[in-house]
Amino acid sequence: MDTSTAVALEELSWPREITDAEFALFQALVQNETGIQLPEVKRSLLVGRLARRVRELRLRTFGEYYRRVTVDGDTAERMNLFDRIATNETHFFREPRHFEYLERQIVPTWLAQAEARRRRVRVWSAACSTGEEPYSLAMTLLAALKGWQIDILASDLSTHALRRAESAMWPIDKAHEIPERHLKAFMLKGTGAYAAFMKAGPELRELVRFRRVNLHDDRTDADGPFDLVFCRNVLIYFSPEGRARVVEKLSNSLAPDGYLFVGHAETLSGINNRLRAVEPTVYAFSSSFHGYSS
Repeated sequence: MDTSTAVALEELSWPREITDAEFALFQALVQNETGIQLPEVKRSLLVGRLARRVRELRLRTFGEYYRRVTVDGDTAERMNLFDRIATNETHFFREPRHFEYLERQIVPTWLAQAEARRRRVRVWSAACSTGEEPYSLAMTLLAALKGWQIDILASDLSTHALRRAESAMWPIDKAHEIPERHLKAFMLKGTGAYAAFMKAGPELRELVRFRRVNLHDDRTDADGPFDLVFCRNVLIYFSPEGRARVVEKLSNSLAPDGYLFVGHAETLSGINNRLRAVEPTVYAFSSSFHGYSS
């Protein structure tokens, strides 16, 4: 066996496992910094997402990697760690009932209030992942609110996901997720080397701006107020205390007559008494706080 083969085999052999003490350190770091819980069932996920990076850095244990992102103060690598543990599963028009409620209930109200609202709507996609959600919102609103000023902030914890979202380009295989009328009106099909992709048209791209926001960190702000806040399928990753903290941040970013949308498996029951459900997983400020009847 030559030396290069021996080295390659040695590198493949480590790190194979994470110790209980190392896993506990990462659990505490991730929860303290991002609010995201890593229960025991996530141990293999953490190993799977970090092992290759640990080998790339020629470190022999997860403990060495932990020291690099904490004691050694490698802030860029710490950001890389959070990128790797973030879950970025999404698709266009996910949970269609939310978009139906937006079109059938909220938009008509806004149109009736056009002058008072100055034909302006502000939206926050608070966990935008690779961009499908904010661009679904952009298509819905641009089609319904002709001539309005539409401002959509798309944020995420993951800088990697944000870079992909900002490119506004996705595999053409995802075209089936988009209603035909929106697909024809707003999406561009790639040609040549980009034939396997589609891209949001310029009228959509100019509506959406991107920013890294850590929902768990009070030092990062989203410059509200917003008429809509979408934060879906995110709260499930937080502890009860973390969920309460994030919901407080989201509600503080809402306009007095704004709406907060959460995921189908999420509820704000017992978390925030300022918000009331107006539809399953759709919330608005309670009348007792803003003086209007439900």
